[in-house]
Amino acid sequence: MAEVLTITDLVKQFGGLTATDHLSLSVDEGEVHAVIGPDGPGKTTLIGQLTEDITPNSGSIRFAGQDLTGMPVHRRSMLGLARSFQITNVLADFSARANVALAVQAHQGHSFRFWRKAASDPRLVDPAMRCLATVGLEDRAEVSASNLSHGEQRQLELAMALATQPSMLLLDEPMAGMGPEDSARMVEILKRLKGDLTILLVEHDMDAVFALADRITVLVYGRAIATGAPDAIRNDPDVRTAYLGEEAEDA
Repeated sequence: MAEVLTITDLVKQFGGLTATDHLSLSVDEGEVHAVIGPDGPGKTTLIGQLTEDITPNSGSIRFAGQDLTGMPVHRRSMLGLARSFQITNVLADFSARANVALAVQAHQGHSFRFWRKAASDPRLVDPAMRCLATVGLEDRAEVSASNLSHGEQRQLELAMALATQPSMLLLDEPMAGMGPEDSARMVEILKRLKGDLTILLVEHDMDAVFALADRITVLVYGRAIATGAPDAIRNDPDVRTAYLGEEAEDA
């Protein structure tokens, strides 16, 4: 399959801390590529560099055949990149439908001076409802985001990302703060998106990672120590030592 995202020798330093250490990896069209590793800034910093929230010190990022160096966030979005965040990022006082309709409106380039149209304009409401249906929230469309459960808010955020019509999703810990039932529901939603979208998944929930990923890259101190299929990563002795520690020796 063709490479959609190619990261080459990427470096990001914060003072004396190297969060991304000469990182190179690629993501193929239609695959779920998971990035895992011990706690630290490297994984989220990587996502930030892909969306231009964080500027790398050196290295290159190519997406859909284009060099993203210096490209502003909105142009990256128009190319087909969409991101979810570790912390839920929704408008609490707006309904689920209005949140997604506003995401549609932003992607279409309408002025937010006319945000009230998001509540009734079929050009916004219809695609918003399709996105809510994709994540299983169509029956919760009129509920205020503040009254949704944490898991539902994460589903809503995913619907908002889908509203930008991405070809690739950058998911930063989509299961963060979820219980087992909500995590399982999110895994099933993402399984349905596999193949239709390319996904780069940063996640601590290893059950979710191994259920979803086609390939996994392991980051330790900002450097990739292994990339491979889930079974290869699970049994890699370097990964077990660096990531799982003594627990791996006892397993």
